Amino acid sequence: MAENQSKIRLPRLISDGMVIQRNAKVKIWGWAPAGETVMIRFCGKSYSTAADTDGGWQVGLSTEEAGGPYDMTIKAGNDSETITVRNILLGDVWLCSGQSNMEMKMFSVRDIYPGEVAKAHNDSIRHFPVPIRYDFEQPQTDLESGSWEALNPESILNFTAAGYFFAERLFEKYHVPIGLINASQGGSPAEAWLSGEALAQFPDYCEMAQKLKDKNYLDSINKKDQADSEEWHRRINKSDIGAVEGGKPFYAPDYDASDWQHAKVPSYWDEEGLGSIYGVVWFRKEIEIPFPLTGEPAKILFGNVIDEDTLYINGTMVGAMPMQYIPRKYDIPDDLLKQGKNTIVVRVINSSARGGFYKGKPYELHIGNRVIDLSGEWQCKPGAQSEPMPEPAFVMWKPSGLYNGMLAPAINYSVKGVIWYQGESNTKKPEEYESLFKALIYDWRRKWGQGDFPFVYVQLPNFGERNGPSVGNWAALREAQRRTLDVPVTGMAVTIDIGEWNDVHPRNKKDVGGRLALVAQKVAYGDETVVACGPLFKSAERDGNRIVLSFSDTGGGLVTVDGKRPEDFEIAGTDKVFLPAEAGIEGDRVAVWAEEVPEPVYVRYAWADNPEDANLYNREGLPVSPFTTVPVFDMSGERDLNAKLAGVTTKVEVRK
Repeated sequence: MAENQSKIRLPRLISDGMVIQRNAKVKIWGWAPAGETVMIRFCGKSYSTAADTDGGWQVGLSTEEAGGPYDMTIKAGNDSETITVRNILLGDVWLCSGQSNMEMKMFSVRDIYPGEVAKAHNDSIRHFPVPIRYDFEQPQTDLESGSWEALNPESILNFTAAGYFFAERLFEKYHVPIGLINASQGGSPAEAWLSGEALAQFPDYCEMAQKLKDKNYLDSINKKDQADSEEWHRRINKSDIGAVEGGKPFYAPDYDASDWQHAKVPSYWDEEGLGSIYGVVWFRKEIEIPFPLTGEPAKILFGNVIDEDTLYINGTMVGAMPMQYIPRKYDIPDDLLKQGKNTIVVRVINSSARGGFYKGKPYELHIGNRVIDLSGEWQCKPGAQSEPMPEPAFVMWKPSGLYNGMLAPAINYSVKGVIWYQGESNTKKPEEYESLFKALIYDWRRKWGQGDFPFVYVQLPNFGERNGPSVGNWAALREAQRRTLDVPVTGMAVTIDIGEWNDVHPRNKKDVGGRLALVAQKVAYGDETVVACGPLFKSAERDGNRIVLSFSDTGGGLVTVDGKRPEDFEIAGTDKVFLPAEAGIEGDRVAVWAEEVPEPVYVRYAWADNPEDANLYNREGLPVSPFTTVPVFDMSGERDLNAKLAGVTTKVEVRK
């Protein structure tokens, strides 16, 4: 957008390179002197309006088929200055939102998708990254920063990874420009994305949001969090014997560590006899590089470390990371490594959880095309011990804060629909997620005023140690997500087979985006021929000592991915005590039974945080969603809930 002294100010979303929703009634808005006439010209048509007493103005446009690029001119009254918004495309605009698995950028997965990055030349796929901001006083009217970017090998690294693969698949299918508005923030629970009006249905969250409107109260919480963190780190840094001033540091190549104990990497400290240490533990390993070095590029991959690490090679720091969730990948300076003995030292800070190193991740030294495995036996020694760091309040995740700061400035911007990847931060209270999530969908639709726009979301993937059935809040939250399909014009991408047991941030975002796009083809684009998702539980009927299950979305038919009988089914009688069950495919249905339960009432499937043997799919290769037939609560109450959240009196059909 051209810079000038015009009386008009536009929101950041309305700027050069933007994608406007095709075949829709869209809004162009901004600010001007009160009463000033605002004139807009776009695609050969002229529009005008007057700024209200507060200076706000808004014009409605009826857009046509996909195309572009176009320019838009905006002028106020007789002002000689004109704002020109350039390079506009008409296409489909998708709001991408949720927590870190939607926020995760292509930069974080660039090493597993190098081909995608290299070929990323498509001016018809664009994104707008919404800056992270929270506010508890009132909904904001504009964003603090941000601009539209077209896809290229540099900009792709800033795209949401799940959103990029979603957009790529849709463009490949429909050849229509795709615009992504990425408003997501790591760690955020659903209630952070609800408006103040929607929070009224949740008294505890509403009360919390009201308290945070007091700026003095809010400032006191933020200051306490900062002071607690700074004091805790100051104390352990001061007492760390491995880095004490005047002594030889533990990372010195010639430091004598012969009396250090031994521990395996990767492992958790309590598994290695270190106990639950909060503070600093040093790890040290000497390795031999048997070949001469010829200036080949080198890097070290060091898994994920709980919580913070600083890594040294031959006494030189090569990288540091302040949180556990980001994989460690550090480039090694030229000439630092040498043929023969080399010393690697890692200073690890654990502030409040189970200290250690993620298992199942790469711990490797890469030199050119050679790889040296760093896992196995290391030396270790505690450097400083403390009480756990006081748990921070994480104010940015509190109710309504992200809605006000990141979402409210975008509600005038017409969208095709929403893709949503969130839920991990609500697993502590899975029993409330269904009502929160439904409230969020209805709330956003009311705010946008576009009717029931498509809302497509990711069901949480498999995560955690392989455990038996009857375990875990993730399973319960997945069920809440499945039951949210009661809300009209929604769709769910099942990902129970593409998570990572040892990482809350699974890196396979290509399949996530692809499955979201499949669901969108049906829900948003009306393609009834596509098999959009894996089979979804539809109904159950008693047949003697068996329960026979029916499914929707069976596509070409039910199959098991490994050719065995269906596994991970459980069955229960009226006592709801579930036991492992036998199962068999009968056409598009599955029969479930167990000799120990002669009068079955309930069935569930893949009911664990990380179900071990879930193997039921359709022939299109999409997995069955985990489910339980146990009612969450009385069905009449569920219908009342749906009606209340929708703001209507008609009853909503409930998926059992």
